[in-house]
Amino acid sequence: MFIKFKSIFILCLSFLFLPACSTEYIKEQGRGKKEVNLLFNFATSSLDPNVDTSYVSLRAGITETLVHLNDEDLTIEPWLAKSWDSKHGQLWEFKLREGVTFQNGKPLDGKAVKASLERAMNDSPAIKNALRIESIEASGNVLTIKTVVPFPEFPSELVHPNTSIIDVMESDYISKPIGTGPFAVVKFIPGTAVDLTRYESYWDGAAKLERARFAFNEDANARSLALESGDADIVFRPEVESLENLEALDGVKVESTSTFRVHQMTMNLERKPLQDIHVRKAIDALIDRSSIADTILHGHAEVATGPFPSTFTFAPDYPEKKNGMKVARRFLEQAGYKKVNDVMQKDGKPLTFTLLTYSSRADLPLIAQVFQSDAGKLGIDVKIKQIEIPEEYMAANRDWDLTTYSNLTAPRGDAGYYLNATYHPKGALNFSGADDDHLTSLIDELNVTVGQEKRSDLAEDIAMYVDEQVYNSFILHPNTLVAYDADKVENWITSRSEYYMLTNELDVN
Repeated sequence: MFIKFKSIFILCLSFLFLPACSTEYIKEQGRGKKEVNLLFNFATSSLDPNVDTSYVSLRAGITETLVHLNDEDLTIEPWLAKSWDSKHGQLWEFKLREGVTFQNGKPLDGKAVKASLERAMNDSPAIKNALRIESIEASGNVLTIKTVVPFPEFPSELVHPNTSIIDVMESDYISKPIGTGPFAVVKFIPGTAVDLTRYESYWDGAAKLERARFAFNEDANARSLALESGDADIVFRPEVESLENLEALDGVKVESTSTFRVHQMTMNLERKPLQDIHVRKAIDALIDRSSIADTILHGHAEVATGPFPSTFTFAPDYPEKKNGMKVARRFLEQAGYKKVNDVMQKDGKPLTFTLLTYSSRADLPLIAQVFQSDAGKLGIDVKIKQIEIPEEYMAANRDWDLTTYSNLTAPRGDAGYYLNATYHPKGALNFSGADDDHLTSLIDELNVTVGQEKRSDLAEDIAMYVDEQVYNSFILHPNTLVAYDADKVENWITSRSEYYMLTNELDVN
């Protein structure tokens, strides 16, 4: 008996990087059932769809939003709302889809949606600022929403995962939110996994899968090994260095898909050295984008000239910039810095930076190390600090100068989201602390501009201005990498938005 228990203990210990024992239990309980195990790169301690920045509830098929993003043509389309209309862009009427129920069997109606949106705005200042709703009225399956000001692109904001609709009468938002999606929560283990079961009365047809596990592991190598060992069926962002080995495995398919994401160097404009544009330009000039894309991402990326991928209509044609060590040195000299005894200094004070990074995106710490090395050659001391949840840390602390950060820049198919969130003083992702009256006025003008062509032209002007001011440096647009067991998994789609993962169409053979 002792030998038997010892063997089980060793087996579990050997997979310490994963919830292996728990996974084995799930496999045993679900033997013979149609299930899939997805391993994600961000861990979360909460499933609360209105505040969780990992968007697990939406990605795991627990919740849904009123509006859906079409990944192929970047247009918005009906989801829980079957239609919407507005004459002047300030008073909106949304008609909800008939026959939708929450996973507790309660019907989805206007009153429930109103309560859910109001709860989201109350608990998330970022969502409140993004939606700019003045009032909501509900009558049957019709919602009447008035925004604070005319807001032509308002429906596109309802794509955001944090606007997911839940039954707010069920109070366990953290461990068991009740949504309208194809999968309901069975058990949530914070930081480890959420176990899911098919919701039989799902409005768009019951899921083909009976069970699913959405697990977390921030170690890219561990995620790759999990697929190799069969402990995971789908792995989000496997280690880049492992892709060749994974592709060589029988039945494994690796997909590399362009996205709306940008890796950037976020600058804290509250720090005195970074208030000098020449210092910001020096940082920008130090970043060897082509080398980073080739060596760290192994070519699975597009070099960034701005926040938006070059294929977007609102991505400007930027003037060519000169980069490199000599260029960076010249900018620093213009800022009054000189290299003395191998130390870059001004008025006797050395130039030093605290650079934040986080491991859940494995390429970001490597980018930080490359920048640290290159800056050191100029006599700049860069101290790298590892953090866990970047949004929380940057919002609560101002003891940093730079952050290697990754952000979706146009997840609604429009430039307004990123520009508002990142550069408006009230923006939820304005970690740099940008507060530029001219920039703010341009963004405010964009918010009331109707027509995609006019919006694209104005967005180009804003992006060009941001580039001129170097409020952040844009490094590259990484592809989304997903590896999965194609012999088992059917109907998997690697979405460009990274929002929709466990769907009712996902299947196994």
